[in-house]
Amino acid sequence: MKTMAEQLDAIIIGTGQGGKPLAGALAEAGWKTAIIEKADRVGGTCVVSGCTPTKTMVASARVAYLARRAADYGVRTGAIEVDMAAVRKRKRDIVDSWTSSSRKGLEKHKTLELIMGHARFSGPNEVTVETHAGGSRVLTAARIFINAGTRPAMPPVPGLDGVGALDNESVMELGEVPDHLIVIGGGFVGLEFGQMFRRFGSKVTVIEKHARCLSREDDDIAQAIRQVLEEEGIEILCGSDIHQVERQPDGHVIVKLTRDDSPRTITGSHVLVAAGRVPNSDTLDPANAGLAVNERGFITVNDRLETNVPGIFALGDVNGGPPFTHVSYDDFRIVKANLLDGGHATTTGRIVPSTVFIDPQLGRVGLTERQARDQGYDVRVVTLPMSRVARAIEMDETRGVMKAVVDGKTNRILGAAILGIEGGEIATVIQVAMMAGLPYTALKDGVFAHPTLSESLNNLFMAMEVAP
Repeated sequence: MKTMAEQLDAIIIGTGQGGKPLAGALAEAGWKTAIIEKADRVGGTCVVSGCTPTKTMVASARVAYLARRAADYGVRTGAIEVDMAAVRKRKRDIVDSWTSSSRKGLEKHKTLELIMGHARFSGPNEVTVETHAGGSRVLTAARIFINAGTRPAMPPVPGLDGVGALDNESVMELGEVPDHLIVIGGGFVGLEFGQMFRRFGSKVTVIEKHARCLSREDDDIAQAIRQVLEEEGIEILCGSDIHQVERQPDGHVIVKLTRDDSPRTITGSHVLVAAGRVPNSDTLDPANAGLAVNERGFITVNDRLETNVPGIFALGDVNGGPPFTHVSYDDFRIVKANLLDGGHATTTGRIVPSTVFIDPQLGRVGLTERQARDQGYDVRVVTLPMSRVARAIEMDETRGVMKAVVDGKTNRILGAAILGIEGGEIATVIQVAMMAGLPYTALKDGVFAHPTLSESLNNLFMAMEVAP
């Protein structure tokens, strides 16, 4: 006998940074809503296994780094030891606090039900949920919102699936510092964890298939990042093709690769796979709803986040947009504006920033120099080493470089990369100027408090006056 369907106004799949606030907004508007979470905790990737826990551990690693540098500041310390169990507990406690708060926030709404279980489409307007408590429920609604996120990709490397490789979540559950962590992937996840564990005391090797890490960045920025990481003792092997991964009888892991046409073998204690992510759309049986997905499995949407099926929307990483928490939240704002506030919001033209939380941070907003040239802009570029930033000198944090790309015809800022102490915060100031359509001269002539890091924007854009 088929389970009787429950009629709702809205169904939301996933409690991430798009789904959770949308659920609250719809409930406050009086919509009878169900939000479904497959994991055992509320909050999505960001809170459970992404931003919150990783940046918590990055902070612990930075303290270890600064403690070792104490003599540079005239401070004497003893031997520095890292207690990974304590680092892990601190991470767990913060995550537990966030997820508990998120769950309470959902459960306070009278017209909203949180269902813990695995949702699959059983029709265009119908979702079947296998609940964690056992049994199944069938839900129907005129509006369905997918915020199912992504999961770590496993590259097709022979032997990799049999060596107990770690991913971004399991690596944070280690109770001791690895002797030698081999990181497969030189993107932001791989670099953040690589530097983190190097600072905890591990030997670290990063293996990247592309010619450089963070391959979407300009060559000069990528090279500056590599220099920073190598100065800390991280081995970086770009342009590497991995052929085999094996676990040895003594417990060590060996990675066989080719680099510069030469074979090489790396032996380590642990392997972390940080080779991108894949969408969770396949877990939802999208074909049952007639949903279109692209060649990588991401659910296709228009600039209003509508799928090809009327009434179904996709928010956050699962739709293939920029894979950032703030983008998922902005997706929520767009959907809310259009459905509840009578607006006409779209994703067109939104300026998306990002920060890679290596140390120093890489703050990024807008176009790279390469992208700007490819799009035909009259490009002007200006750079400023952090060694010329007063506040950075005072803090003894002079590694890195600031770079801005400007349209020579309009003087408007097209993009910027800030590799430096609190680079993400400095890039945000530039983003605000871009949002307002200000010319670079507004920052060149702006009055910023002294001595702050943002004050360096005076100097950066002042150099534009003498740049070719």
